[in-house]
Amino acid sequence: MKKVLAFLIAFGAFSSLVQAQEKIQVLSTQELVNVCKFPASPDSRSYCIGYTTAIYDTYLATRHPQRAKPFICVKQPAPTRDDVIADFVKFAQGNPQVADKPASGTVLGFLAMRFPCGKK
Repeated sequence: MKKVLAFLIAFGAFSSLVQAQEKIQVLSTQELVNVCKFPASPDSRSYCIGYTTAIYDTYLATRHPQRAKPFICVKQPAPTRDDVIADFVKFAQGNPQVADKPASGTVLGFLAMRFPCGKK
């Protein structure tokens, strides 16, 4: 857990530096949590599911299997998306130091902690 939090903080610092240089607005962890914790409408639920699914799909699509060992391994049968999102919300609320970090890095760190890969 300490390694994951250190990764999130380092990733957030790097992302903040890039953001400051390029003035690119990124979604913060707190903003994503606000949308995901009480999906009051079909729009907010769709946004939450779409955003978190896109982060995971991007991880799958961009990780070169021969050059980068996987760090997220979801075993089947997988839990429901709603269960994983609820767990992410609890994780983010329990770790306020990630609230202002980019949501994408926090989601990846959470998924790595929630679905670690076994040693091969």
